[in-house]
Amino acid sequence: MSRPSSRIARRFATLKAQGRGALIPYLQACDPDYDTSLALLRAMPGAGADLIEIGVPFSDPSADGPIIQAAARRGLKGGSTVAKVLEMVARFREGDSDTPIVLMGYLNPIGAYGPERFCADAARAGVDGLIIVDLPPEEADLLEGPAAAHGLDIVRLVAPTTTDARLPVVFDHASGFVYYVSITGVTGTRTASSDELAAALPRLRAATDLPVAIGFGIRTPDQAAAAVRVADAAVVASALLATLEDTLDEAGRATADTLPRVLAQLGDLSRAVRAARA
Repeated sequence: MSRPSSRIARRFATLKAQGRGALIPYLQACDPDYDTSLALLRAMPGAGADLIEIGVPFSDPSADGPIIQAAARRGLKGGSTVAKVLEMVARFREGDSDTPIVLMGYLNPIGAYGPERFCADAARAGVDGLIIVDLPPEEADLLEGPAAAHGLDIVRLVAPTTTDARLPVVFDHASGFVYYVSITGVTGTRTASSDELAAALPRLRAATDLPVAIGFGIRTPDQAAAAVRVADAAVVASALLATLEDTLDEAGRATADTLPRVLAQLGDLSRAVRAARA
């Protein structure tokens, strides 16, 4: 269960009191370079982000489709390391103490960094939660103790193929929110229908009182609005990264259009989410 004092819990409680869902955009650290991704991160709350996911670039992202894979390659080329990602969060926190930050990535870089050291440094930098795609609950003791000790939420992933019998195992020691992977497949490849989402949510609600965020396939304002009508949050990743990629020059560098276009798209998504339950 979420700790009442956590930034994630406070943000979802505030949004619930306001009667609206959350928009959670995603960016890949150091994509296409450190300064551009930091500038984008700093601008996202003003453009409508309620929480923010930061991808930690990894060379073998097994859950990600071609758009996020390409962003991860650009991030690695742009100098991303675990330490660099945490530095970016710390610099963001210099001007924003309220917006929850969740790191999404894979276990290998954390294992190389050292789980205890990682959790301590992440909390010190201002990270609020972790989504570790390839960390099953049965192996989660690697991070659960250090994460809890440093006040970090561990966000669990569930999928359409997760059985009712499996849900209690997945949700054991979960906190922050639940990330519902709305499709069977990798990110950015297709979109679940409204009927599929509406059918999936009741069994999740029956198994946990944590907020539920829907991701993997939400690309348009209409789809984001549909998601928050049945869940608590919509996660948008590939669509924003595709726009960012489209603005880069032939050498893969950011242009004058990069931030304005991504932030305009984020604003459209935010307006749809905020009006979805009106």
